[in-house]
Amino acid sequence: MAGNLTTDTRGTASVEQVGVVLLVAAAFAVLIAVLLLGPKDPPGHGLGIRIANRIACGPREPGVCRQHPAVSAYGWSVARAVRFLAPSAFARTAPDGTLLVPVDFRYCQRPSCAMPAGDGKLTTANRRLTMFTEVRRLPGAAGSSGASWQITYWLYRPSLGWERVIRLAGPTEIEAASGTRLLLEDSPRLVPLEILPGRNHYKLPAGDEAPWRWNVEPIHEGWSA
Repeated sequence: MAGNLTTDTRGTASVEQVGVVLLVAAAFAVLIAVLLLGPKDPPGHGLGIRIANRIACGPREPGVCRQHPAVSAYGWSVARAVRFLAPSAFARTAPDGTLLVPVDFRYCQRPSCAMPAGDGKLTTANRRLTMFTEVRRLPGAAGSSGASWQITYWLYRPSLGWERVIRLAGPTEIEAASGTRLLLEDSPRLVPLEILPGRNHYKLPAGDEAPWRWNVEPIHEGWSA
């Protein structure tokens, strides 16, 4: 019986050793894969960001995570106008002749991930075209009917920095946009700066400093819309 116990113990140790060897081999395989990928996002980065976004939007209120972020920031009528008046996500030429389109600076800060693909919706690195938005209510004249809004679109292209496009939305534009659909899968994607967590603390490459940093006031009026 003692012999059986000795045999079982040795067998267990062998299984543990094999497990350790396999674990070390897997770690080396992951390391080699990362090195072969080069200066791209590390494996699991995108999934981690999505999980973090889900956790962050939970405390706001039910339904916020399921509706378009522009609705959460501005309410339905203004959000539709923001989509309706959005400029086309046109490409700009970098000094080396490369065409670059607007991308999300949180996930893409290199020209290599901002080159347009043929479909006009994604980059060659499978990044969705993105515009950041900022909305400010304009002071209305006495006796005027309806509010007017200044909508600023911030377009980021790595190495080229930021471009600003301004649109004005009054009662006429709000009415014209009333039938506009807001879909989460739309491209270019619209990201309201007013509700972007940690917007003032993101690190950007030298020369790509965000001109809106510390200048965007958070708003919450759309969350109950």
